[in-house]
This record gives sequence, structure tokens and C-alpha cells, in this order.
Amino acid sequence: MSSVVTHDRIIRTDYSEIMQKNYIDYAMSVIVARALPDVRDGLKPVQRRVLYDMYELGTRYDRPYRKCARIVGDTMGKFHPHGDSSIYDALVVMAQDFKKGRTLVDGHGNFGSIEGDGAAAMRYTEARLEKFTQDVFLSDLDKNVIPFMPNFDETEKEPEVLPARLPNILINGSDGIAVGMATSIPPHNLTEVIEAVEAYIKDPTLSTEDLMKYIKGPDFPTGGIVVNKDDLKEIYETGTGKIRVRGRVVLESGKNGKMNIVVTEIPYTMIGAGIGKFMADCAALAENKTCPEIVDISNQSSKEGIRIVIECRKGADVANIRNILFKKTKLEDTFGVNMLVVSRGRPETMSLKGLLASHVDFQFETATKKYQYLLAREEEQREIQEGLIRAVDVIDLIIEILRGSKNRKMAMDCLVSGKTEGIHFKSDTSRRAARKLLFTEKQANAILDMRLVKLIGLEIDALNAQHAETMKKIAHYRELLDNKNLLAADIITDLEKLRKEYGVDRRTSIENAREIVIEEKAPEEEEVVFCLDRFGYAKLLDTSTYEKNQEAADKENVYRIRVMNTDRVAVFTNAGKLHYLKVMDVPRKKLREKGVPLDNLTRYSAQDEDILCVTSESELAQGSVFFATKAGLVKVTPGSEFVSVSRGTIQSTKLQDGDELLFVSLTGDMNQVVLRTEEGCFLKFPLKEVSELKKTAAGVRGIALQGEDTVKECWLLDSSKEFEIIYHDQSLSLTRMRVARRGGKGTKKK
Repeated sequence: MSSVVTHDRIIRTDYSEIMQKNYIDYAMSVIVARALPDVRDGLKPVQRRVLYDMYELGTRYDRPYRKCARIVGDTMGKFHPHGDSSIYDALVVMAQDFKKGRTLVDGHGNFGSIEGDGAAAMRYTEARLEKFTQDVFLSDLDKNVIPFMPNFDETEKEPEVLPARLPNILINGSDGIAVGMATSIPPHNLTEVIEAVEAYIKDPTLSTEDLMKYIKGPDFPTGGIVVNKDDLKEIYETGTGKIRVRGRVVLESGKNGKMNIVVTEIPYTMIGAGIGKFMADCAALAENKTCPEIVDISNQSSKEGIRIVIECRKGADVANIRNILFKKTKLEDTFGVNMLVVSRGRPETMSLKGLLASHVDFQFETATKKYQYLLAREEEQREIQEGLIRAVDVIDLIIEILRGSKNRKMAMDCLVSGKTEGIHFKSDTSRRAARKLLFTEKQANAILDMRLVKLIGLEIDALNAQHAETMKKIAHYRELLDNKNLLAADIITDLEKLRKEYGVDRRTSIENAREIVIEEKAPEEEEVVFCLDRFGYAKLLDTSTYEKNQEAADKENVYRIRVMNTDRVAVFTNAGKLHYLKVMDVPRKKLREKGVPLDNLTRYSAQDEDILCVTSESELAQGSVFFATKAGLVKVTPGSEFVSVSRGTIQSTKLQDGDELLFVSLTGDMNQVVLRTEEGCFLKFPLKEVSELKKTAAGVRGIALQGEDTVKECWLLDSSKEFEIIYHDQSLSLTRMRVARRGGKGTKKK
């Protein structure tokens, strides 16, 4: 319970309520003010602040570049107090043409690469606004079309939203992770988006299917092919779904009759480290003999574009290899769509039509405000112009008023209110005429500020022409504001200009592709040696390599088992789990090369489990498995219970609370069991006395433990062979030890 003291009372509140309220406030702050884009301009707050700050700094497209450090520092100091790295990262992404459908920042210097290279430090790079950004986002910023709000310390004003003339949320897409929600919107083709907006303005009843006649689907800057065209309708109607993107591949003739598979466009999801991962995956396919026809892979990408060359053996089935690459690597990948945006201050998942409708509503709102502003400005000009035209007609009287006045205020009062007291006139007629002038304050100020050169005939004609032009504009603006259809036509005309100047051809193909079918040739069966060292690193050795270096291999590895490459390896652990791994998945290495952690190949956890037994699935199928636990329980389970299991990890035995496996082994030719406890009690009994139980059973009592005693060691013996151990620095023969019955207390050895 928490107490909050006020001036006149104490309010008692549960901590849970306070934490819940504060967490919700924090979550909404992250959602609205940090991570999600606004549906109106498609920008997150940090992006909007960077662009506005660049506009304020004067880093326009036709002016010199400014250091990014200056832009970042100014943005952080005025608008975005959240750390320079997040601001610089946002600026860099807006300048990367391989991430954005249309870049908003013109970067100068190293702004990273499609292969994942990071941008240079902000002190080295420079930037300025793109012409597109100024035309689309900032051109109407001075026309009072959007609301401004105080910045974080209330020393500056910043825009709540930029007056975007195009639906940037679709053109550039967006991605971001908030609290409990995330957004992922793919980029689209600018020309298609404009055509869809125009169509929606003309007919707001259009369905999503109708709009998709214009917007065919995503248009990624990396190109590629969207292969699930039929799924797009549902994705655009619901705002969520998965788009399958495939890289573009061509076949080229190589040297000596070989064929090369050349990747010329990559999936959008492969940007960055994904290219290196793809090449590593291709190399792995060749190494593990899934694709032995792959001879070499090289990245020949340049400024001209992506070019990854995969060289194949002469006579290889390149079509099947290409299909394997689509199936087994990220050359075909999934782009998750979740069109989550901030709309009216709240997060909302929108459909394609919803996004376009929100943008069009915003366009009508900003266009209305723009023409209201322009109308007010022209009305003001009209008022001044009419005052000047009227003043020219009575210029002699005005000059007489000015010459007869003692100060500006006296002249002003006469022009506005007709007050003539204190002003010297040549005649009473002039005084009476002066009382009837009654100009407005704006007209009077303009008259008082008028230069004598304006009285030249040509200047008077120009003034009349300006007035006619002003009246024409006023009529036009009033017509637009009074007629929504005319306003819509004006917006469409504006969109057409932008389409002609900035429209681009589609880069991503949209089609329905068949599911990839690959013909995986069965690998040639051969025997290998599976090795596992004491650190849990696994590898395969060729049998010839192992036999030549058996002593060194046995010394370095705890487990060495001969298996067929088509088999599986079974790993039993003290947690009662059985982990399976395909021999094919284990990398083949040289003797001195390090293996791969078992954690990477199975669900085995080196921190929580200890390995007790390693064998092959084929050997397991032919025998029985003996289990012994620290609590003294034993059992034998047929190996057939563990084979043909499709899952990679299963529970091999049931364990009681607080118990753990101590010993696991194939029974083989063994016929006796010896258990030793922590306190030195030994018990030897025939293996045939151990019940054969299923893997779901816990076992039967092997030894009766006294007090807090536990089983420390276990051995399986062949009674016909001598077996000795060292116990308390003395040799002890387990073979000659007296045979008792299972479940006894055993004999204590000193």
C-alpha cells in the first residue's frame, strides 16, 4: 500500500495500481512518441524532427551539405533529447536507397552499404535535404496548414506532423518495435501509389481489390520477386500477413562448359548481414554434401548492383541447385506485414484502403487550411491595394494632410477616423473632404509607407494589374473552398505534377510461383567417426583420418563412435533427456579443427545438463538401455522404444522430484550391476533382476539408501572378465565382489 500526502488529505493506493498506470503511460509514450509512424506523414517522431531541423538549419537541396554531427546535435538540443546514436541512425536510414523506396536525405560520404557495412561516424559524413523531401513534406510548412507544439523544454516550436502531399507510409514503408506491438510496412511504388490516391479521390467507394489494380503489391528497393500474389488481397484487407519474397536468379555459362547461378537481386530481408549468411549457407550446402555440385561462391557486387556468383560443376543440374537454394537458404524469405500506425493519437492496424483514406482526409484538411491561409493573405493584399488605388485618386488631399500634420499618429487618425483637429489645411473644403476618407488601418499604414515613385503612371497601371490578379486569386480560392469537387481536382493536378517529376518504374515483380520442389539425391552412404570433446564440441572425422591418428583423437575427445553418415546420434543426459542429431548436420572437420557446440545442433543445454552416454540410433535399436539414478532407482528399457522418434529431443526416463540420472549405458553382453554410494556402500547384483520397463517409468529400487546417502557411481560388468577400480588409493576387484540381491543395503568398504 502506498500513501500520497496532499495539502488536506492522504490518498491510499495499491502499488499494483500505480505500477499499472505508470507502465501504461510509459507504453503509450513509446508507442506514440517513439516507435510507430503517424499515418498522416508516415514518419516517426525522430525522423520528423530530423527533417524539420534540417529545414530550419537551411540544409536545402540547392545549398551546401552540412556535417551530420551539426544536424544531430541541433536536433538533440532542440527537439529530440534521446541520445545522438538514435538520431544519427534515423538520418542514415533516410539516406540509404537500398532501404527506402524514396530517400528523404541526400547523404554525402560513407552511409553504409547493402552488405551491412555501417555508416562512417557523424563527424565525417554530411547531408542535406532531397528536393523530393522539400517538395512533398516541407513546401507548405509556412502556410499554417499543420499545428505546432512546444518542444520538450518549451523553448521552441515543432510541428506535430509534416504536411506530406504523398502517402509516405506506403511509399517508404516503416518498421518499429514498441511495447507489446510492432509495425512492419513494406515500401511501394511511388507511381502506383499516386495513381491509387487519385482513383480513391475520384471514387471513395473503391474496394481493396479495386485499389490493387493500381497498387499491384510491395515494390522493394532491392527488387526481387513476390511469389504469393494471391495472398496479397487478404494482407491488404486485414493489414497483416506474410509476403514471400524471392531473389532474382539468372543462369550464365562459365568456363570449361560449367554453368553459373548468378543472383542479381536479393530479397529485401537479406539486406545487411543476410548476404554474408547466405554465402555461408551456400558453402555449408556444399560441405555437407547436400549440394556437392557447388564448386565456388563469390560476391562480385558493386555500385552497379548485386552480383553473387555460384559456380557449379560441369554437367550439374543447375535448375535443381537453384531450387535447393530457394528452399534451404534465405534466397527466398518471408516479410511479415503488420500495418500498425498511429492514427488520431492511438495505435491502429489499418488496411490498404484505410491508409489511403487517412491520407486523402489529411490532404483535404491541409489543402483547405492552405487555401484559407492564401485567401486571407490575398484578402489582406486586396484591402491594401484598394486603399492605394483610392489614395492615388485623392493624392493631393493626402499630401495636404501629411504636410499639415505634426506627427504620424495625427495623420493616421485623420486617414482612419476623419479626425482633423490640429492639422493645417489650405481650405475648409479640404478639411471636409479629409473627414470622409475613412481608410482602414492597414490601408492607412500602406499609404503612409508609400513611396512617391508609386505615383508614376506605369506604377499605377501595375498596381491596378496586381489588384486584378489578386481579385482573380481570391475568386479562385473561394471557389476551391466552396466546392469540394474543385478542391479534389486541384489535389489531383498537384499529384500529377509529382508523379511526372518523381515517378519510377516498378522494381519488384508480382506473381504466383509454384511451391519449390527439390530432388535431394540420397547421399552416398559411408562410415564416419563422430567425436565429442569434453567441452561439448562435436565434429566428424573420416575413418581413414581417425585410424591414422587414433591415439591423438582418443586423447582429445571423450566420445568417439563409428556411425554411418545416414544415421542419427543419440545423446543421453543427466536430466533424463535424449537428444537426437543427424550425422549429416554435424560438420566434417580435420583432426585439429574445432567442432561445433552441441547446443547449436540440438536442444541440449551445456549449462543445465551433463552428457552420460553417446551412441548411434542403429546401435540403440538393436539393444537395451540401462538407467541408474542418484536416488538408487534402476531399470532396463528396450532400445526400440527410442528409435523412429521424429522429434529432436524426448524424455528418456521419468525422474522423481530432486532425482537425476547418474548412469546410462547399452547393456550389450553385461550381466552384473555394481552400485556405490556416497558413504561407501557397495552392492553387486545380477542385471537380470532389473525389471524391463518403458521409458515413461521411473524404475525399481536398486539399492536401499540410508539417511541422506545417494548413489555416487555405477558399473555394468561381464562376470567372465576381471574388472578393478581404485578406491581410497587401493585396488578393488569388482569381479570378485560377492553377488547379492537387488534392493539390499550393500556392504560398506573402508
